[in-house]
Amino acid sequence: MITTDLVALEERYGAHNYHPLDVVITRGEGVWVYDVDGRRYLDCLAAYSAVNQGHCHPRILHALTAQAARVTLTSRAFRNEQLPLLLERLHSLTGMDLALLMNSGAEAVETALKAARKWGYTVKGIPDGQAEIIVCANNFHGRTIAIVGFSTEEQYRQGFGPFAPGFRVVPFGDIAALEQAITPSTCAFLVEPIQGEAGIIVPPEGYLRAAADLCKRHDVLFIVDEIQSGLGRTGRLFAHQYEDVTPDAMILGKALSGGFYPVSAVVSRREVLGVFKPGDHGSTFGGNPLACAVARAALDVLEDERLPERAATLGAEMLEKVRAIASPVIKEVRGRGLWIGIELHEAARPWCERLAARGILCKETHDRVIRLAPPLVIAREEIDWAVNEIHQVLTGAR
Repeated sequence: MITTDLVALEERYGAHNYHPLDVVITRGEGVWVYDVDGRRYLDCLAAYSAVNQGHCHPRILHALTAQAARVTLTSRAFRNEQLPLLLERLHSLTGMDLALLMNSGAEAVETALKAARKWGYTVKGIPDGQAEIIVCANNFHGRTIAIVGFSTEEQYRQGFGPFAPGFRVVPFGDIAALEQAITPSTCAFLVEPIQGEAGIIVPPEGYLRAAADLCKRHDVLFIVDEIQSGLGRTGRLFAHQYEDVTPDAMILGKALSGGFYPVSAVVSRREVLGVFKPGDHGSTFGGNPLACAVARAALDVLEDERLPERAATLGAEMLEKVRAIASPVIKEVRGRGLWIGIELHEAARPWCERLAARGILCKETHDRVIRLAPPLVIAREEIDWAVNEIHQVLTGAR
């Protein structure tokens, strides 16, 4: 079937909760994807950073198929041989004492919220029903009812209330506002080290360090959401490492599986996840052997191929080259590592469509920002080609 046929089927039978570009992908390899009509595209979204390791990485594929031929799911009613190996790996990678495996990023965020509240009641001694969690304006932590309830994006909330209480919103990057919002009932501060969906917003230098110190002084958990920013995307294994801070808990997902399978995790010091007792929380698929085998291989690829270091070097070069594009439509270019936001003075969607027509796949975010996040395996020559195409489109050159 050709593109128009498949698009028509999806539009007819699928819920319209996305507005994708009309490119129907049938195959991917490395940084390239191919559509059903035979066209090739450079993927500059990487499935929102889920395929940092590149599409269909052979080492992760081998881990997937080998484990799938043995056993895929046992549930947590029994133990499996892959889970303890991944738990040990996450400990050595992050320095955290405990990990709890889930599937989607939103599930991991919900897990962290539950852990934070229970910690607040059982460890900090907050009166029952009064625990509060501080979040940032323009946050994006997922799409569940609880999470959209503390979003500041009106569309994410409209038509889905009533929402769970217990959340306070402060401006991102504003330490004074954070300090003012903390009360004796505050159990946690949940923050993205860099806000991705908001348009690749990098906080002021020193913000994360100051926030971590503030949380420590007030006995508040400092929880970082590294689902999109983590695992090499920003040029460090985790984005919060730019300020040499140690969170109390960290949320992982997306590239934890290299795009092969939904895998997410919360990792924390023992006191935080240690509040859970049997029956408090769970997931049928969380920590299944297939997921764990895939995640172990995905982490091996990140480390063995030095992908965070690659993102640091090539990302700095790409950011410099994109910033050199002189176009009246560009308002600002910002980013870190291979994660770049081009904020425009007008809607970004038409520009993403023009880029797709030239073989560059990217997607608008917050209406006016073009987000660039290619797989970290991208080569310098491929970056140069992409930047040249972006330059041609944004300057109106032929």
